[in-house]
Amino acid sequence: MASPRTAVAGATARNQVSRTGRVASAPRMGLVTPAQRLPLDEVILGDCLSALDRLPPASVDLVFADPPYNLQLGAGALLRPDQSAVDAVDDDWDQFSSFEAYDTFTRAWLAACRRVMKPTATLWVIGSYHNIFRVGSALQDLGFWILNDIVWRKANPMPNFRGKRFTNAHETLIWASRSDQKGYTFHYEALKGGNDDLQMRSDWFIPLCTGEERLKGGDGRKLHPTQKPEALLARTILSSSNPGDVVLDPFFGTGTTGAVAKRLGRHFIGIEQEPAYAQAARERIAAVEPLSRAALLTAPTKRAEPRVPFLSLLEAGHVRAGETLTDERRRHKALVRPDGTLGVGPASGSIHKIGALVQGLPACNGWTFWHAERGGRLVCIDDFRGTMRAGMGSAA
Repeated sequence: MASPRTAVAGATARNQVSRTGRVASAPRMGLVTPAQRLPLDEVILGDCLSALDRLPPASVDLVFADPPYNLQLGAGALLRPDQSAVDAVDDDWDQFSSFEAYDTFTRAWLAACRRVMKPTATLWVIGSYHNIFRVGSALQDLGFWILNDIVWRKANPMPNFRGKRFTNAHETLIWASRSDQKGYTFHYEALKGGNDDLQMRSDWFIPLCTGEERLKGGDGRKLHPTQKPEALLARTILSSSNPGDVVLDPFFGTGTTGAVAKRLGRHFIGIEQEPAYAQAARERIAAVEPLSRAALLTAPTKRAEPRVPFLSLLEAGHVRAGETLTDERRRHKALVRPDGTLGVGPASGSIHKIGALVQGLPACNGWTFWHAERGGRLVCIDDFRGTMRAGMGSAA
């Protein structure tokens, strides 16, 4: 929840938000002026709406937004059982006069972000129960298409000292595309590979920002009240952007987004209105060493890999005509024919068609269903395909 919060009156004057949340007049999409130069790898000091207005349209690949949460903390200190004060978020940039004022501000910055997003760009926004539902409604009103909501489950949440509610142990991230248009970036295979070959789920168990990662002021206290952990930013950036992409953070705070983007070979644009935060962000990012190009190589998608038909496995000797394939549990068998089809009784067809037939299903991925026996153990035929693809890469 980094700053800045701009004056709501100024936001309304620039973007004339209607009662439904849609921007009354379409943003200008004309030629880029000198004032709209793309400030790559810079921290812009100032109001987020004014700074966003100066960016070229359709110029960024990813947005990560950690806006004010509008926590609505009442007067009086929040105390622990030992009567020590809790360092809660009571900064001016998190204060709004009403829900209506917060909604107006939210629609204004979301509309401004949407203008600078490329057609295939996506946006992440994080919040708590205080604001995330209002943000989600504004996203849909403005034409964004929600792809996922992610539960960030904190490994070390602050306890509920008063014992009147459940402990708030998570925050919510919304991931949305600019519209329902396809073509956005999502590194499904890379995430799965780093997750023990299991699909990455929408609940993420990540600790809060603590230890050396937490920036401290001269008084030894945390510099920013809601600094997010780098692991959280790394997962969002790795999942939905590519090396060389431009990542925008309109509420930059102490620069976690910029630090992670630089390390991962992305460009960043940060907007921050608090001078102390902006300076801390610049110093922090300057000390970051980017990873090597080799370390940043992204696992290719299945569709991008060379096509290897089953017949090629026969021709290369990985599978033999006349041998029997079986499923992993040895419940079904099929005969390999010399033309690259499989046979079961009078029926014949592709590895996919016969795999579906023996299971009584409408479809089947034959590559992962069928196995061949090698040395007393079953080997998935997709492993043979992987070997052939690796050989194609070496030859290239």
